[in-house]
Amino acid sequence: MKIKSLTAGIALAMGASTLSFSVLAADTIKVGVLHSLSGTMAISETTLKDTVLMMIEEQNKKGGLLGKQLEPVVVDPASNWPLFAEKTRELLTQEEVDVIFGCWTSVSRKSVLPVLEELNGLMFYPVQYEGEESSKNVFYTGAAPNQQAIPAVDYLMNELGVERWVLAGTDYVYPRTTNKILEAYLKDKGVAAEDIMINYTPFGHSDWQSIVSDVKKFGSAGKKTAVVSTINGDANVPFYKELGNQGVSSEDIPVVAFSVGEEELSGIDTGPLVGHMAAWNYFQSVDTDLNSEFIQKWHAFTGDENRVTNDPMEATYIGFNMWAQAVTEAGTTDVDAVEQAMIGQEVPNLTGGTAVMNKNHHLSKPVLIGEIQDDGQFEVVWETEGVVPGDAWSDFLPGSKNLLADWTAPVKCGNYNVETQSCGGQAN
Repeated sequence: MKIKSLTAGIALAMGASTLSFSVLAADTIKVGVLHSLSGTMAISETTLKDTVLMMIEEQNKKGGLLGKQLEPVVVDPASNWPLFAEKTRELLTQEEVDVIFGCWTSVSRKSVLPVLEELNGLMFYPVQYEGEESSKNVFYTGAAPNQQAIPAVDYLMNELGVERWVLAGTDYVYPRTTNKILEAYLKDKGVAAEDIMINYTPFGHSDWQSIVSDVKKFGSAGKKTAVVSTINGDANVPFYKELGNQGVSSEDIPVVAFSVGEEELSGIDTGPLVGHMAAWNYFQSVDTDLNSEFIQKWHAFTGDENRVTNDPMEATYIGFNMWAQAVTEAGTTDVDAVEQAMIGQEVPNLTGGTAVMNKNHHLSKPVLIGEIQDDGQFEVVWETEGVVPGDAWSDFLPGSKNLLADWTAPVKCGNYNVETQSCGGQAN
């Protein structure tokens, strides 16, 4: 580009390398991509990196934003939670990105949150999570518990008659907080403590034989039993294989998963898993024109017609398009201006409805429950009639039920206590 060569000449003449950098940086809008490309979470996160790159390419074909092309800056935090914070600081201070799309696990999001708030960065988080958070610097485009976990339990209880519950998760903040909410919810519904079994395993756990045996034993008490799974990452592969090895069918003990989608199933034999379920806000199998178009673009971008789509991809798609709209509306990539412009943004989702960004930085989304098919896809067996607004704070935890998040004036607070009428945390 002429401007780059001209700038370089001026900088050279002045002996000022920093001038060249600062003007060059202004030539593009930098988009940080913060997803694990190695380690235990690469099975899930690599696809999201590719999704962001596809969205950037598509936006650039439309002319970019504000007359500038978008430039991806990809880093690999390698499933290392402290490294997420370091890479975020690098993206904001060294690369000077205008926005970040990233993280999968809640522990990685919790790691980057202080850095985002300190440096006033902006991040879009595309995965279902435990709630109990609302930051000015984060937009949560995945499901909150009331958009996934609670509806899934209601379905199992009301439609399948489940009376005993196995809450199985990976040992970190998302499963533990989600299961804390679910345990309180189940007890509120009259489920006895002895009818709730809770189990946690480390990331990457591979030996499931004894745990699946314990689940079978727990399910042999004469009451309909189900597993609610918050197992994350590549540990899902041996978990589902062991279910098949021990003959645990969906008729005996159905499993409903919150972190297993088409991508996770693509690497295993799904024959023994037919009928087990997942709760999401999107499935590849949903038949809409917009979804068909998205799948076609994905296959063209990857050059692989076997690459599947999944819920966090749709959340990335929604978040990216909302961000592009907000930047256009604000006329700038300035974080404070874009943050306010984001509230109220609407984007068609891929399942036939409209996603809306609410004042608490959470989306309104439909909830779908799908059964695993032998081709690794899901057949939708239940869905909400319309969209469900995401709730940042659970109604079932004593310390949360009086809290709300509202990033519009005059509140502008992520955890506003309606009883004391005071903000207990970050405010702006």
